[in-house]
Amino acid sequence: MYYRRKITLSLIDILGGKVEKIRLQKLLFLYTMKKQHPEYDFVPYKFGCYSFSAHGDLTTMVKKGILSETEKSYIKSDAKNYFNLLKPNDKKILTQILADYGKMNQNSLIKHTYINFPFYAINSTISEKMLEPEYLERIKNAKPSDNSIVLFTIGYEGISLEKYLQKLLRNNVKLLVDVRRNPLSMKYGFSKTSLKKYCKSLGIEYIHLPEMGIQSDKRKNLNSQNDYDKLFEEYEQTTLKETVDTQIEILSLLKHYRRIALTCFEAEPRQCHRTRLANALQTLPKFKYKVIHI
Repeated sequence: MYYRRKITLSLIDILGGKVEKIRLQKLLFLYTMKKQHPEYDFVPYKFGCYSFSAHGDLTTMVKKGILSETEKSYIKSDAKNYFNLLKPNDKKILTQILADYGKMNQNSLIKHTYINFPFYAINSTISEKMLEPEYLERIKNAKPSDNSIVLFTIGYEGISLEKYLQKLLRNNVKLLVDVRRNPLSMKYGFSKTSLKKYCKSLGIEYIHLPEMGIQSDKRKNLNSQNDYDKLFEEYEQTTLKETVDTQIEILSLLKHYRRIALTCFEAEPRQCHRTRLANALQTLPKFKYKVIHI
């Protein structure tokens, strides 16, 4: 079993074996805020801090019979004591979380996280019901507002779905342009259908332009920067010369949405064709905008 799932099961266990779904998300969030390298990351969602990955794990554990669920709660079905399997520091943190927040009801936890972590409340649909005006102002101020026209590029290698989505939100990206030839991924949340769904849930539009990608068989045996450079030189001489109309379309999208991001897999911009595409866009007539790799 993944270690992160043991954390979740331990938390449910020490709360008596049953916990409301929203309350669990808030307690997991508060736990991760005390970790340098947390098991889960979170995004600002409709009820505040939320981890799609944690929800995915919980759904899997329900399917495996480790948990059962009602409309609003999870119940631990497995009798195993996972707390004893945790690292000493994680036991300490969970114990402290229970001491500090274990007696708070769901609404109190929501309010606490909104007040102390306002960024995670920027997409909340209930904040006006929960908070006084001064705290609502904090949330308003935490919401990214830069609307200058910028072309971003972003890769998802080495980061969680939530960290990736956070980057988009913190940079006020309005449209994600997927330039993978084959938009499938073994990594949670990054296949086309899932990524589009998660982006939409946070107010980010998504479009896939497979013609701007590189065939997977050409991406094999890339062992050095020189290998990448040779591949991308071929990309420039073939794909980029054959897709000028699509590049003009991307420029039109940039002008319309003002803040868009080209996305593919690689974390290092020099090792991804999205950088060569961004360079090509900069050569188009009237392109006068910033390009930022995030």
